[in-house]
Amino acid sequence: MKKFILTSIFFFFTLSLFAQYEFDLGLKAGLNNSRFSVDSEDFNSSTILSYHVGAFARINLNYFYIQPEAYYCSKGGDIEEIVGGHPLETVSSFNYNVVDVPVLAGFKILNGEAVNIRILAGPVFSFITDSSIETTDSRFSKEYFKDSFFGWQYGIGADFLFLTVDARVENSSGNIYSGNSFTSKNNTFLLTVGIKLL
Repeated sequence: MKKFILTSIFFFFTLSLFAQYEFDLGLKAGLNNSRFSVDSEDFNSSTILSYHVGAFARINLNYFYIQPEAYYCSKGGDIEEIVGGHPLETVSSFNYNVVDVPVLAGFKILNGEAVNIRILAGPVFSFITDSSIETTDSRFSKEYFKDSFFGWQYGIGADFLFLTVDARVENSSGNIYSGNSFTSKNNTFLLTVGIKLL
């Protein structure tokens, strides 16, 4: 919780620092396809489809921009046990909810008044609010989840008048789950639609 508060303070400090520049403020929501990448040859991971919803700010510096965000996101993945070189059955389903706080920098490849096309990348700070595991295997437990983790996002986006669309990939830089059987990182693809309110 302390890290979340400090990150939120940084978020609003950044907004006030660049208040003299043109900026957009809006709401966003979308779908994400996430996967638990495991480091064990005994298990295989598969993706699940979920959602995210939150807010964003964009400080526009002509062709360049800075875009801090904060949103609630549901992630997870299924783990299948491998027997004889083939996945046998799903032994665990991981589900966890996070508050993600990306701080992105981008460049507008096309910078028109009504339409622009953008690229963006930057760090994302994730804080797990709750987690659960549906499992038939006693080797797995939600106690092995970390409370927070760090990662990177990168992708492309476009704006059409007051609408904004992003497609991104997110990879955690460290483990978010460290158990007796394996450790796991987060891999997520996000597709987002936003509305500019300012």
